[in-house]
Amino acid sequence: MAPVNIFKHGADEEKAETARLSSFVGAIAIGDLVKSTLGPKGMRLENVKILIANTGMDTDKIKIFGSRVRVDSTAKVAEIELAEKEKMKEKVDRILKHGINCFINRQLIYNYPEQLFAQAGVMAIEHADFAGVERLALVTGGEITSTFDHPELVKLGHCKLIEEVMIGEDMLIHFSGVAMGEACTIVLRGATQQILDEAERSLHDALCVLAQTVKEPRTVYGGGCSEMLMAKVVSDLANRTPGKEAVAMESFAKALRMLPTIIADNAGYDSADLVAQLRAAHQENKSTFGLNMSEGVVGNMVELGITESFQVKCQMLLSASEAAEMILRVDNIIKAAPRSRVPDHHPC
Repeated sequence: MAPVNIFKHGADEEKAETARLSSFVGAIAIGDLVKSTLGPKGMRLENVKILIANTGMDTDKIKIFGSRVRVDSTAKVAEIELAEKEKMKEKVDRILKHGINCFINRQLIYNYPEQLFAQAGVMAIEHADFAGVERLALVTGGEITSTFDHPELVKLGHCKLIEEVMIGEDMLIHFSGVAMGEACTIVLRGATQQILDEAERSLHDALCVLAQTVKEPRTVYGGGCSEMLMAKVVSDLANRTPGKEAVAMESFAKALRMLPTIIADNAGYDSADLVAQLRAAHQENKSTFGLNMSEGVVGNMVELGITESFQVKCQMLLSASEAAEMILRVDNIIKAAPRSRVPDHHPC
């Protein structure tokens, strides 16, 4: 479970809002809560002690499993309901003994326990999804609990401020000042569902690159610099290699030079001119030069600070090479001569 929460705002085609990113740094927000009872202190709560639970708090309905009860009057039904209420009141009292001022439950919280929490000045948030509860427990430093008999054994969560904020037309519960300071919520908004999906995929790719960079901190220069360096080395080796292997090596070098070409094409610049300039720069031993797509020129990647993950670059080369090898093997199978038929000397 990552400490980064991605909340996708619904597509609004009438307003045609452009896609944008909004982040709460050092905070986390939950958008799919059914209801929150914020208590007598209004819409803000400071210096919060949070109890995160996954327990049943629905006492409005009588639930007797595995047995049959027959009564001869509605007064008997009322007695059963009263017993259920007393049982729920005892459960709420055990929860309040934890010394909390915010209770977050995975399941529903019905009216009676909600009223008891409000009378005690405790904020009650109900029906948080499984991922939301686990993420809250992670970033607030607490743990999810289902029993409340031993308050001294329960680890509570903490945050500096809980408030309700509005983004677009959606209300979010905003937790700021959490124990895990690097946690954040990124809000994606867009005009159509396709824009939202594309923004989420791009953000997911960026987070995966960051995760790989943390595991493998080595980096290489970006902007097509690494590909041109590799292509130069492969071309030099191909020039010294006799036989047909040199043709394959030269083709591999050409494929490597296609990557900066694609970068320039995606940016809308003249890829042939830029790649020729970049190749000439590397022939002059300017080994740190790459494509500066902000200005459409060749620049020094050290000065520009453009780097890429070493692990991602290695995986990209391996995956591309394996895919090309697989395609060549399929072509060889298609081109292979059909096997000769053996005469059938044993007819049916």
